[in-house]
Formats: sequence, structure tokens, C-alpha cells
Amino acid sequence: MSEHEERLAQAFEAERGHLLRVAYGITGSLAEAEDCVQEAWLRLRGLEDPGEIRDLRGWLTRTVARLALDALDSARVRRERYVGTWLPEPLVAEPGTGDPAERVTLDESVTMALLVVLEQLTPAERTAFLLHDVFGLTFTEVAEVVGRSPAAVRQLASRARRHVAEGRPRFPPTHAEQRELVAAFAAACGEGDLERLVTLLDPDVVWRGDGGGKVSALPRAEHGARNVARRLLAVTPRPPGLVRIVEVNGAPGLVLRDAEGVLSVVAFTVDAGRITALDVVRNPDKLTALQSLSIED
Repeated sequence: MSEHEERLAQAFEAERGHLLRVAYGITGSLAEAEDCVQEAWLRLRGLEDPGEIRDLRGWLTRTVARLALDALDSARVRRERYVGTWLPEPLVAEPGTGDPAERVTLDESVTMALLVVLEQLTPAERTAFLLHDVFGLTFTEVAEVVGRSPAAVRQLASRARRHVAEGRPRFPPTHAEQRELVAAFAAACGEGDLERLVTLLDPDVVWRGDGGGKVSALPRAEHGARNVARRLLAVTPRPPGLVRIVEVNGAPGLVLRDAEGVLSVVAFTVDAGRITALDVVRNPDKLTALQSLSIED
């Protein structure tokens, strides 16, 4: 590798975490995000003179975003045929270790609650919102990515912003408050304490599960505190198997292993001190990153 190529590689690696965050936010899949980032690197290397790029981060961000938007468009067809509920791939890390697998910087752009809301948007709305509101691109720059006029992009982002505002917690917890609530939830499930569990859940709580047809999971979402609590206790073995508090997309969540050895990752959305949503990913194809963690009893 020449000195010029080495400098280019170093400059690209400095942007990798940012680029992964952009692509993951758009696609909801770390595997697809990594493919987009790798393709952007190949395109950068293929330029006759990469040194002519004045704003490397901007060029890479737009390139990765276009690739991610194409990937999302293609994935929409597969997700319509998906068995059960499709949930984003969770990013799991041990508490206090920072980034999941040291690959993605966690902030509001990749929280599970936001990604679930974004699934309700069109690919163009989702991309416009993320690129403008989260990653700070101008409407003109976003227009280049989605193939619309800046005025049209402004409208896309505005519609998306309203949906996101409706789905966001009004009184989100601190990290410590959520960890305490997750610990109480795990204890109530483990002890079979129905009444305690009901008090931790919002009256309108929703429980979604993603098994992808590979393992058992909820065929459809369940609603209501007492209904969800009863169903949770019905499927929770006592004594429970492995239960670990981890970081799921930057917030306290759980990793569980049942008696058959099947892993589950539970992401929590909390508002005003109660759990408003439980998103449980059991599809093993989305949990391959857990192999990098020491998930042991």
C-alpha cells in the first residue's frame, strides 16, 4: 500500500463509526450497514483522484446514505413477507463498555424506540429525517440522496418529525432510572409476581416479539398491562435461566437464555416511570453479534 493509499484508508477508518451509524439508522440492520460502508470504501478507492474531494465526511455520508436507502427499498419487499413482527437488529453491549463491539457510537439516532417508530415511515421520509434532524445534513444535501427537490425533502422531514414526536416518550428516564426499572422487571418475572409486574407496566404497554420464523415468538403484538404481565409470566420459567442486564442500543435492557438455550434480547421503552413497550428479538440471525460478548451463566 502506497503512502497515499494508507492516508486514504486512515481517513476512511476515522469516519467508519459515523458511517455505520448512518447506515444502521436507515436500514435497522447492522449487517446491511456494514455492507453499505464497505461498498462506500470500494467506491472511494475506485475514484481516479480521491484527493479532489474537499469534504470527505460529507461525500462518504451521502454515498453511504444512498446505498442504505437502496438497501432499505430492497428490504421492504422481504419484510412484507417476514414471518411475524419485524424488529430492528439490536445493538448489545456489556454495561460500561461503550459501543457495541466498538463499532457504533450510540446516541438518539439508534435507540430501539426511535427505530421502531421509523419503521412506520416511507424509506424517503425515514432517510430525510435521519440525515437532516439527526446527522445535520442540509435539505439540499439530503435532496441529492433521495432524489427529490429540497422543498420536497423539507416536507418529508416534517411529516417524519411529527410521527417521531408522537412515538417518543414525553418523560424519558435517566439511564440509572431505566436500569432500576429493568432490574425490577427481571425480578418480578423471575419471582412470578403478577401484581408487582403490573405496576411496572404502563396501562397501554405493547409487547412485540421477533422470531423470524426461526424460533417461537409472538405472532402479533400484545397490549395492556395485565394481559402482557400474565403472558410474560406464562412463558417465564422459574427459576429463570440466564438473565443479564446489558446495554441495548444505548439503554439498559436484558439478555435472556431459556431452557432450550434460545437467546432473547429485550429492549425497553420507558415513559413517566413505567414501561410502555417491550421489544423482544429472538431471531438468531439478528443476534449473531452476541457471540462477541461473554454471555455466560
